[in-house]
Amino acid sequence: MKDFLFTSESVCKGHPDKISDQISDAVLDAVLRNDKYGRVACEVSTGMSYVIVGGEITTTTWVDVNNLVREVLRDIGYDKSEYGFDYHTVTVFNVIHPQSPDIARGVRKTATKKQGAGDQGMMTGYACKETPELMPLPIMLAHKLVRRLDKVRKEKILPFLRPDGKSQVTVEYKDSKPVSLHSVVIAAQHNPDVKLEKLREGIIEEVIKPVCKNYLTKRTKYFINNTGRFVIGGPVADCGATGRKVIVDSYGGRAHIGGGCFSGKDPTKVDRSGAYMTRYIAKNIVAAGVCEKCEIQIAYVIGGTKPLSINVNTFGTLNKKRFPKLTEERLAKIIPKIFDLSPGMIIRQLNLLRPIYRKTACYGHFGREEKEFTWEKTDKVNLIKRMLG
Repeated sequence: MKDFLFTSESVCKGHPDKISDQISDAVLDAVLRNDKYGRVACEVSTGMSYVIVGGEITTTTWVDVNNLVREVLRDIGYDKSEYGFDYHTVTVFNVIHPQSPDIARGVRKTATKKQGAGDQGMMTGYACKETPELMPLPIMLAHKLVRRLDKVRKEKILPFLRPDGKSQVTVEYKDSKPVSLHSVVIAAQHNPDVKLEKLREGIIEEVIKPVCKNYLTKRTKYFINNTGRFVIGGPVADCGATGRKVIVDSYGGRAHIGGGCFSGKDPTKVDRSGAYMTRYIAKNIVAAGVCEKCEIQIAYVIGGTKPLSINVNTFGTLNKKRFPKLTEERLAKIIPKIFDLSPGMIIRQLNLLRPIYRKTACYGHFGREEKEFTWEKTDKVNLIKRMLG
């Protein structure tokens, strides 16, 4: 279809699933800060009055999990007893155990050619020319809305907001190009005494308009707390779990996803590092003017040092004027000549053995210009152009 509607969503820091992601990545960062070769697969579950921290960790350092969980919850904004879930009184269960030696033996010396993949699986990266970040517009707007929603809460611009919240945008496309917003959906947890009209007006003026002004029209529909009330939220209203927002974390449904989530996993887990690498490849290809859209899939076997497959899809957008002889098949063969796809070299190229991951746990892992997000660099553009002639 050339004329269509497409929808993506995102969630605030205080959403139960995102609480879990942030705690998982905070534990990972705490390990990497003192033991960059530590093995971490940390998964968290949250619910009414509790946080369960589980998974497998093998490390030479020690992490104060109890206080780390409370620090994350405080930073998010769960700091009042009336929320029904707060960092003072939450019960923390630590059920972490070491990594299985059967898995560990497949991952040799980290960040070298000899390092094998930490598991089997496939990973997908995507880029397109819809935004300056080379990301799909719907997911970028959805992320920016929840980031703004968190900001106006934290800075008390809208002091009646509470930590939980979600966004959703439906973008109208004409001739395959995004032209306007069909609708904007916001669910924002709030204090019980605020009037719905005040809340809706505040969110339209302070959240939606600053973020979406270039795409709003007289026809744009607004759905703000559509049931009329959202006082009870967070883990009191809904359990949360690490890795349950993989569409939010990636491309908002515009691209395929891999077989595993990202948060809580050290970079020997190719679910994470492979997904970062495929985004890096796809973004550089699009930035080089090779195509308008690019999706890259790679796959590994546990312990393997080379991908089993490399798949390229440019959705019929190859730039034949500039590269008349280029095909997707040729592009797939050129990619490993430009990018080293061995798991160890992915870690080295993207400098992934650093405590940078808590920052990735909200507002998406891709399309971020901050320095920690090395997979967003476009430093291979000139090399790609030379290789393609």
